Amino acid sequence: MGELSDRKKDELPNSDFAFPNERKEPLTDASHVRNASARFNQVKGVSEGERRQAKQRIEKAAKKHGVELSKQPD
Repeated sequence: MGELSDRKKDELPNSDFAFPNERKEPLTDASHVRNASARFNQVKGVSEGERRQAKQRIEKAAKKHGVELSKQPD
């Protein structure tokens, strides 16, 4: 999918994001999954529960898109 325009990002369902309530870190393709994993600790204003769920979403998306995460999001 590559880069997401603001319009395309706005059209995505919440379930396509690592942090769906904040609509942060889309998980639409391998590139975005790697980016979400790398930026995981930079996301502010989320609870520990949201972090745990986001970690699970990233790991699930990594499997779906064939991404081997060298470091698990933490």
